[in-house]
Amino acid sequence: MRFLRIYCILICLPITFFVTAQEKDKPLKGEGGYAFLRRHNRDENKHYPVFVDINKGRFGKKQALLWGVYYQLPPVAEKLKTPDKQNTQDNVKPLNIKVSDTSKRTDNIKPQPAKSEKSKTGYQPLFGKQYAHYAIADQKLAGACFFLSSGHGGPDCGAIARVNGWELHEDEYAYDITLRLARNLLQHGATVYIIIQDPADGIRDDKYLNNSKRETCMGQLIPSDQIARLRQRTNKINSLSAKAKETYQRAVFIHLDSRSRKKQLDVFFYYQDKPKNRTKSRRLAETMRDTFTDRYEIVQPGRGFSGTVSTRNLTVMRYAEPVSIFMELANMQNEFDQWRYVLNNNRQALANWMTLGFIRDYHNSK
Repeated sequence: MRFLRIYCILICLPITFFVTAQEKDKPLKGEGGYAFLRRHNRDENKHYPVFVDINKGRFGKKQALLWGVYYQLPPVAEKLKTPDKQNTQDNVKPLNIKVSDTSKRTDNIKPQPAKSEKSKTGYQPLFGKQYAHYAIADQKLAGACFFLSSGHGGPDCGAIARVNGWELHEDEYAYDITLRLARNLLQHGATVYIIIQDPADGIRDDKYLNNSKRETCMGQLIPSDQIARLRQRTNKINSLSAKAKETYQRAVFIHLDSRSRKKQLDVFFYYQDKPKNRTKSRRLAETMRDTFTDRYEIVQPGRGFSGTVSTRNLTVMRYAEPVSIFMELANMQNEFDQWRYVLNNNRQALANWMTLGFIRDYHNSK
């Protein structure tokens, strides 16, 4: 049992080794391409296409890394060119564009739908100074509209976990992942409304996120009463939905769970049981599950994925008018699940995989 525990930790933790002169290395057992790149201080999104291109012929099925094989590492400092034939639609490239310190913020920052037909860039101050500017990569989600609601916020911090002396609040991590998802969707030409907002906290790359009660529902104070809180956000979503011109509209509710420390969870996907939305909502949840299954098979071959699709009688799912999905991304108390939301690369990976799921669902709906 002790050996199994140590083995799991070696697979799950992103242990970092510094690479100096060596430019080749062998993968650890069970290690996928993204984890291999992260272990060698490479950006998984920027370097993965090049990594695949320079190591052609050395992969197993679905680009799985082979045990005992040396793989060449992409250079860190050089400007990398993405191979023309490499499919990278599920790897949204993060940007590091500097923004003037004089960027203005207000407590009620209006959503900034991307006018992607005319512009190749967009701007959303809610993403924070480092990520406020984003490049519009393509039009895969042009004509799609998303209402993104991160769980809890304001007087309600949600679940609480304590790690290394830090008190981690569910609402902070759900919000960070939601912002990353919003940015990804905008990069693919979607219209995006961020329902829960904190003008001071943009996308953050820290492991332990500072806690606050600043969040609002698009500028409105969040009530202390639970039912009032939930109805406030569904009312806002329904109001925006009624005015939106897009026929493909999806409301997205992002949470983290809290269960026994011993309970390790994969992502749970809940769909609406409302008669008018049930079929589309269930299809979206199943598409998300299948997408996560596919991605895990690539990055961690043989791991498997036990995420479930089901329906729950949740207030936001009952009252939201657009087709909706509710996602529980991890058990905040479990030491292995904690790496899924504490590490910023993993928060970005969750956003990337959700983005790919939405792209698939959108094109399957046509």
